[in-house]
Amino acid sequence: MPRVWVCRGHQFTIGPRPLVMGIVNVTPDSFSDGGRFLDPAAAIDHGLALAAEGANILDIGGESTRPGAPAVSGADELARVLPVVAGLAKRAALPLSVDTTKAEVARRCMYAGASIINDVSGLTADADMPGVVAATGAGVVVMHMQGTPRTMQQNPVYGDVVGEVAGYLEARLHALAAVGISPDAVCLDPGIGFGKTLDHNLTLLAHLDAVAALGRPVCLGVSRKKFIGTLCGREPADRAAGSLAVATIAAARGTAQVLRVHDVAATRDAVVLLAAINRARRPDVAAGRITQP
Repeated sequence: MPRVWVCRGHQFTIGPRPLVMGIVNVTPDSFSDGGRFLDPAAAIDHGLALAAEGANILDIGGESTRPGAPAVSGADELARVLPVVAGLAKRAALPLSVDTTKAEVARRCMYAGASIINDVSGLTADADMPGVVAATGAGVVVMHMQGTPRTMQQNPVYGDVVGEVAGYLEARLHALAAVGISPDAVCLDPGIGFGKTLDHNLTLLAHLDAVAALGRPVCLGVSRKKFIGTLCGREPADRAAGSLAVATIAAARGTAQVLRVHDVAATRDAVVLLAAINRARRPDVAAGRITQP
């Protein structure tokens, strides 16, 4: 039976073509596009543009999680994201995700029209967050992070990064199930760049099958991240090609089913081509008996 990801009023069937989650940062200080879409109207227009480019989900965030980023109050975060969620809920015909660790921000955004909570703390930063997820029926992205955005890159240490990340995510699945959150509502994120060195990131990417083996869709967020710049010698604005390469490799291996990206159009084209090539490998297609998708 195909896996599903149940997100409030939406249900995704997880198949060979990954979902594309477009990033809408309503922040002054995100590492890649901070300040560009701080105005709600600009953020809404950007979200609509990403939807037109082929995004399956829009992920709206009002607090930067770049290394060393200062904390933002719940009131300030709500002031940034709530009008954007409400505006896109009226105008964009696709599910909305809110990128937050705060239960009240998540709750208000759910009632404004969001369907997914993307929590970089794995629903641990706010004790009320699991209750919000359970009460609203939201889908949730549960991420691994060592430390907090303020401290995570100071000196991340692991004995076995793959085993520890996969073990943490498995434990979170069980803990959330115990408080009424179905595994069908959960998508897992290994947290590339969140409390990991370059070698940790590469090791995780090479062994994402350990996370995929937990039986839930895997969300991969590598878009424009520092490790790509380190390896390729590129500034954030010039990391689209490297970001696309990493996401496509993971998708081709079947170890990432949701790709969280800034560059939606290019990623959408890549997953369309990947799905078409994979389809052509089927014996009935190769024999010429099926000519239509």
